[in-house]
Amino acid sequence: MIQSAVIGLGVIGRVHVEAIGSLKNARLVAACDTEPSKKEGLPAGTAFYTDYEEMLGREKPAVVHVCLPHWLHYPVAKKLAQRGFDIFAEKPLALNAAEGEEYCKLEKQHNVKICLCFQNRLNPTTETLLKLLRSDEYGKVTGIHGSVAWYRSKEYYEAGPWRGIMAQAGGGCMINQAIHTLDLMQYLTGSPLASVKGTISQMLDYGVEVEDTAAARIGFRNGASGFFTASIANFEDENVEITVRCEKGAFVIRDKQLFRIDGETRELLASDSGAFAGKQVYGNSHVKLIEKFYHELESGGGDYIHPEEGLPSLRIIDAVRESSKTGKTVCF
Repeated sequence: MIQSAVIGLGVIGRVHVEAIGSLKNARLVAACDTEPSKKEGLPAGTAFYTDYEEMLGREKPAVVHVCLPHWLHYPVAKKLAQRGFDIFAEKPLALNAAEGEEYCKLEKQHNVKICLCFQNRLNPTTETLLKLLRSDEYGKVTGIHGSVAWYRSKEYYEAGPWRGIMAQAGGGCMINQAIHTLDLMQYLTGSPLASVKGTISQMLDYGVEVEDTAAARIGFRNGASGFFTASIANFEDENVEITVRCEKGAFVIRDKQLFRIDGETRELLASDSGAFAGKQVYGNSHVKLIEKFYHELESGGGDYIHPEEGLPSLRIIDAVRESSKTGKTVCF
């Protein structure tokens, strides 16, 4: 039985609490949040703290879930790793790629395991598409397009002011809402980055420091071209869409279904489950990834999403921001 703890009981922290509660081989022994009211709704028998260092001094969880605002991800993970705790880390890995590189040193420095929560890699649509792309049946990937069209109100930033502060959030729609899509674009393409030319803007008059809209053209070393768009200026949260073009075929993930495209014909290849934890747009694989990591903790294997896998998306975000500022292409 894996005993776990959660630090941060905001929207995403509650998703983790729910996911842990659904697993037969896990028990949430403790949770922490600076707001005492967040104690409400925790599973019976869960110890509650308002100071995570006090919690870790009294409790002995096997793994700690870090579900805090972005600027706290690395410093809290560093303290946890120094004390020997294994970590399940919410995205983003860090505020930027430079901080992310420091984060990546923690596993080896302190002999701990850290799993990054890129849960959409485990969606049935993603897993099926990745298998097809790696089979060489359709040739190499030549192009990929990722689109995120969501909506966030001004109240969203008022409820969590840190989300609109660059030094605390690390950015807006790219790092907060669209980082999973950026991760999947490079993950499915299967190639290191070569170049990024992009732009960011604010279409909403919210008075925050971070971008609400972004677009970029991404070059990969294998010759594939990527096009990325993201915005929270839409009228609602639409499902993320990813289109992949190969030498001998094309695919699209749309409305949580994977299709093979042949002219006007679309063949359904896989569908994601209708069940999900938290918001529907979060996907349905939090439970799957947490369970996979817990199994690795018990078996001693290393098959999980390591911190290093969070660096490419941060490098793209940094490059889009730099390119928007200078008007130039950023090369890697």
